[in-house]
Amino acid sequence: MSYQHIRSTVANRVATLELHRPEARNGFTITMADELSDALARADADEDVRVVVLCGAGRDFCVGADLSGQSFEAASAAPPPAGWIEPATRVTRRMFALQKPIIAAVQGAAVGVGSTMVLPADFRLAAKDSRFGFVFSRRGIYPEAGSSWFLPRIVGMGRALDWMVTGRLIAAEEALAAGLVRSLHEPGELLGAAQALARELVETTAPVSVAVIRQSLYRMSALSSPEAAFELDSQLIATLGQNVDAVEGVMSFLQKRPANFSRTVREDLPSFLPWREGQS
Repeated sequence: MSYQHIRSTVANRVATLELHRPEARNGFTITMADELSDALARADADEDVRVVVLCGAGRDFCVGADLSGQSFEAASAAPPPAGWIEPATRVTRRMFALQKPIIAAVQGAAVGVGSTMVLPADFRLAAKDSRFGFVFSRRGIYPEAGSSWFLPRIVGMGRALDWMVTGRLIAAEEALAAGLVRSLHEPGELLGAAQALARELVETTAPVSVAVIRQSLYRMSALSSPEAAFELDSQLIATLGQNVDAVEGVMSFLQKRPANFSRTVREDLPSFLPWREGQS
């Protein structure tokens, strides 16, 4: 696909989605939101893609929404039509539902939507020069992208309140200590580290297992009781006798060789998962 504000490439079973407005420090636009949503959907539907890497061109990941000219719907004083979905949510909702792991590689400034859009990623790697900012209170606006749900689950309620209420900038070292990011890297080594992690996931993990684990953690941890998780786990474990990936995983471990997992998300995802379409 040819996009205007992002670049999308697939190589070695990894889809790399790059915010590509370096002249505007990757300021977030409606076009960028819709292109990211489309590219994520395509990566999710492509069985050849196992991992998604999200990164930004130039020195900064994303300095927030580009409010210049007509580039952002929220800049208009006219009320949006019924059913309107704000742009950042168009991206993070798709990320949340993805069946494949997402690695965000963040460099330089990641402010506003630059911070909120990476919260549904499974791994966030950052350059040592990166800085995050949930700056909404300092602009008289509100957090977007479902960040009030994601951020406390990642860093805890106390820190989420600190960061969002003050709107202050967060240095890379503080983000690492809080668990917002997994690791820090020199700017020139950041994307290589993200791609190395992606290769590890491609080479060592089973796609169906990853899809189930990713969604189970999000969906089950948000419930008030573990009873639904107990029930789901029992159903999942009961299917292992018919699971060729489980046999392959055990045999490869015993034989000290790389595993060759053959099941696919499109064909082999368990039908009884409670979040699957058509089920409650």
